[in-house]
Formats: sequence, C-alpha cells, structure tokens
Amino acid sequence: MNMNANDIRICFIGDSYVQGTGDPECLGWVGRLCASARHAGHNITAYNLGVRRETSRDIAHRWLSECERRLPATTDNYVVFSFGANDVTIEDGAPRVAEHETLASLRAILETAKAHYRALLVGPPATSETPHNARLGRLSGHMKDAAEQMGVPYLDLFSLLVNDVQWMEEVRSNDGAHPKAPGYEHIANIVAASGVWWFGKQ
Repeated sequence: MNMNANDIRICFIGDSYVQGTGDPECLGWVGRLCASARHAGHNITAYNLGVRRETSRDIAHRWLSECERRLPATTDNYVVFSFGANDVTIEDGAPRVAEHETLASLRAILETAKAHYRALLVGPPATSETPHNARLGRLSGHMKDAAEQMGVPYLDLFSLLVNDVQWMEEVRSNDGAHPKAPGYEHIANIVAASGVWWFGKQ
C-alpha cells in the first residue's frame, strides 16, 4: 500500500460509543473509519481514548493531557470528540451533568482544541429509550449550535439515527443503547461520507 509521507496522528476522545462497546469485533466506528482511511493511502496512527460511562465533565479533565502525550509538534495532528449520552442519563432523579455544565465544558474543550489541533465533534447517537432521546436530542442541538459558533465542524449523529429503523432495532436487541458490529459500521460510513472527515478516498 502506498502511504502518504505525512505522519498523521488522530486522538478519538469520548465515551463508550467511541470505545466501541457492544461490538464483538472490538473495532467500533473508530477502528473501521481509520482502517478505511489507511486503505485509501493515509498514514494514520489512531488512538482510541473512549472510556465507558464518561461524561463531558470527565473528558474535560483528561483530554488535553491524553493528547499531549500522543500528538507531538512534529506530526500532523487531529482530534475527534464524541460525548453527551452519559450527561443526560438520569441518576438520583436528575441528569448526571446539567445541560449548562455540559455546554460550558464543551466550549472550553473546543476553545483549547482548535488552538492546537484540527478538531471535529461527532454528536451522540440515539438510543432506544424515548425519554433519554428527548433529552439527548435537545442537547445535541445545543452542541451543534455551540460548535458552529466556535467554527468547529459538528456531525449530528442523533438526527441521522433517531428515525433509522435498522439502527433502532439493533440497539434495542442489544442493551438498549449500543449497537453491534453493523451499527458501528453504519456510523463509520456516515462519518466517512459526511464531508467533515478529513481522510476519504484519494
């Protein structure tokens, strides 16, 4: 395979959807997306830094130190963020993270990220739970607005998946939140075709 001369490094920062929870092939959408990019000739080193159950608060605390370890100034550096589903999960009668705090963390993350790296924000996907989706759809819309105001591309997965019958059936038959291999492949294809992903076919 002919590879680009550039040394491209990408950190994927997020929650269980980034990690690929539920995928028996242990690839998730991140692994599939980057494998496709490498087959297209891009010299990518990908770091999957998804952590199950993490919220925007958790990610705000760790993301920069994680990236600084992996993205030296001598390489071509990118960061993809994806989170939000855990923020709106109800615990003890309230969302784990209040919406205003999620958005404040998001803005702080993106402000720093765009000063150092090429950044992309991939929104959270829909689940099979209607009340959760109501909160998640609202948050996703606000995340989109914040990202656009800051000049960071946003991919609205929620709107693309909430009415997708195949996605919903797969999630419902699994754990109610996560897909299996076909669902993650679907997300990878959406990201690859979105126009905001940097490494398509040459």
